[in-house]
Amino acid sequence: MRDSSEKPTAREARPQRGLVADSPTTPPAFSWGAAARPNFFNKKEKKEKNIPYTTHLIHTFALNETNSNFTSSPYTYPKVSRYGYVHYIIYHKGLTHCKPFFLYHKHKHCINQKKKNNNPVTTNPMKLAIQKSGRLYEASMQLLTACGISVAHSKNQLRVRASNFDLEIFFLRDDDIPQYVADNVAHIGIVGRNVLVETGYQVTEVTTLGFGACNLCIAIGKHEAYPNNQYLQGKRIATSYPNILQAYLAKHHITADVHVISGSVEIAPKIGLADAICDIVSSGSTLFMNELKPVETIFTSQAVLIANTQLSTTEQALLQQLTFRIQAVNQAANYKYILLNIPTDKLATISALLPSMKSPTVLPLAQAGWCSVHTVVAEQDFWNKIEILKANGAEGILVIPIEKMIL
Repeated sequence: MRDSSEKPTAREARPQRGLVADSPTTPPAFSWGAAARPNFFNKKEKKEKNIPYTTHLIHTFALNETNSNFTSSPYTYPKVSRYGYVHYIIYHKGLTHCKPFFLYHKHKHCINQKKKNNNPVTTNPMKLAIQKSGRLYEASMQLLTACGISVAHSKNQLRVRASNFDLEIFFLRDDDIPQYVADNVAHIGIVGRNVLVETGYQVTEVTTLGFGACNLCIAIGKHEAYPNNQYLQGKRIATSYPNILQAYLAKHHITADVHVISGSVEIAPKIGLADAICDIVSSGSTLFMNELKPVETIFTSQAVLIANTQLSTTEQALLQQLTFRIQAVNQAANYKYILLNIPTDKLATISALLPSMKSPTVLPLAQAGWCSVHTVVAEQDFWNKIEILKANGAEGILVIPIEKMIL
């Protein structure tokens, strides 16, 4: 056996897989910490000669650090870990062979580096309740997508976490959403205003969302004559919204027999259960198919964002971020960006006709006497403005949808 003071042979000293041979070795000051592994014995040597086989992790640093203190030696080699840090291992000179022992440890720079996640999420996200199916579900999911919030939702999931926003989503029955928000089980919710008013829970209405528009109407048989709302005196009215209906009847001093039905209200007159119905009407096709006609609109509704009245400071900040995105999306949906070419001598006239956020953008064209005007026009005024612009010499009009608009 070779004397322990001798250097190991070339085979013994060569680096193992993943190690670098000519590496700096003289380390800066270090201490033997928990990462060190002294008193590790080679099984054969322990049994036959009781010779210790010891290694120590002596230094860890990032790949881009400068380590000019290290010099070359056959006894110390760097190992690059999969986390992007270099670990230096030292071998005791008294060893009879130099197969390294390396202990991966949770260095403070390496913790959680295996799976990098740049998503701004925490363990206590804001909780949003939305309809799990029905007319508001698709529009709610499209709104979240337009706001840049990624949600991977499958059909049977009732709870899912957004991957890039501090938000967790509950999928619930629409009638339950106001209660969940009022009880602070969900911090915020998307629900129809008709459901919010009908249930009567104390929550804050944050903003309208621009979708799910509908009316709560009283309807009667299509062949019935309807002079005015006094027709309803003493009549039987079937509805899923008894509170809103009773408020309307009380306001107009009408006494009627209200039958509460949880669904399929339109069939009630046909089967003799009621003389009239009070139900949500969007397109009117369901009423038409059941030979009914709307005679009174007693409530107008759309989807709204609601919130618990006792949100924490963190939750309020997240709600403001979400509301800001929603408003940017909804404002953009109501406007068009237009570009048009006009004669320069018509610029003052056309600029006066065009609304804008501040003033139209005017750019000269290569052709003398012409310029290009860029501005934003409200959707509801669009066609009227186009006709006026053409009448004043505008040409080459381009209309572009706006994805987001921040005022």
